[in-house]
Amino acid sequence: MSRMTWCQVTGRRMLRQGLVTPLETGAAGIVRAMCGAQAQVPSAAELSVALRGAGLTTSGVRHALHRDRVLVRTFGPRGTVHLFAAEDLLLWVRAFEEVYPVAPAAGSVLDERQSDAVVDAVDDALRAGQDAGALTLDELSDAVVARAGAWAGDLVLPAFGGFWPRWRQALVVAAGRGVLCYGPSRGRATTFVSPRRWLPRFDPAGIAPSGAGPLVRRYLEAYGPARPEDLARWLAVTPARAARWFAELDLEPVEVEGVRAWPAWQLPGAPESDVLPEGVRLLPYFDAYVIAAAPRDLLHPGRAADRALTRGQAGTRPVVLVDGVVRGIWHARTTRATTHLTVEVWQRLSARRRRDLTDEVHRVGDLTGTRATLELGEVKAGPHA
Repeated sequence: MSRMTWCQVTGRRMLRQGLVTPLETGAAGIVRAMCGAQAQVPSAAELSVALRGAGLTTSGVRHALHRDRVLVRTFGPRGTVHLFAAEDLLLWVRAFEEVYPVAPAAGSVLDERQSDAVVDAVDDALRAGQDAGALTLDELSDAVVARAGAWAGDLVLPAFGGFWPRWRQALVVAAGRGVLCYGPSRGRATTFVSPRRWLPRFDPAGIAPSGAGPLVRRYLEAYGPARPEDLARWLAVTPARAARWFAELDLEPVEVEGVRAWPAWQLPGAPESDVLPEGVRLLPYFDAYVIAAAPRDLLHPGRAADRALTRGQAGTRPVVLVDGVVRGIWHARTTRATTHLTVEVWQRLSARRRRDLTDEVHRVGDLTGTRATLELGEVKAGPHA
């Protein structure tokens, strides 16, 4: 059995994701290397992608999504909103048929027949009309009720102190079957579109599920070596299911400082030599690296476990990576054309790392088209602030 150190693992992961040397693959290639970018906060996702790219800015990521349509925003792992490379959407749709079975769960307000009816109604509504079929959530709700029946609009789904219409429980299911993705905003209103109309080369009709194998390979390319329990947490599935998918791939194990894990497939062109995870990186909310990389206790040692995680959940705070490990958190406040960054670190920074931090702060400003300022001190804003 081959052996690797945690430093080797971290260096290779960061290299693959453009966190050592920026990638020149464009926004779609960067998102592919990340195995998707979590995007319920669009500005955070744009920064996550831009900071990994050569010559890319947050506005360039927006153009890739809305103008060039080489990215697509839809529901992904754990039912959370993600950016994917548009050319990869079919891979995700195929895999999700196995990863997230749509059989009704306990407490469901939809049975299987009703869920299928809602998905059909969403598909029909978004493929009709003008402007690529873009509908706001309220417009889509009206269209689904008109097509499926009044039962779909019953306010029975508990949500945020109130109730949503019954059909909303199938929103993620519809995305997983490839009939729905996010469209361009209409003012402050979110819209949804049909991927078949929004992405000209996307057509899931007649495509059989491929199983989880291709998705597991993508995860290992980005975050391996990894264990089945790491994949299970990332996908929010049982460890037993993840272990079965690993077994089906017939992987050779590797030992990482006494922990048995399974190796990654190298991305095309990735160097085989080891790269030290040096320097300072500022990663925004819900950055894919801090959510998916494991073991989490090695990535978030010491005080990071309390300050950068929220009850063990990663991604709820922007983090400071120092030599590949979470050593601080940060918060940004934008006023007009200036972004004020407060950075809290838990170790004494050398003169070199202090310069790295200053450079990274200025880089955040360049990527967002603002003038960035730095203040070292306690971050008083809470998670998700």
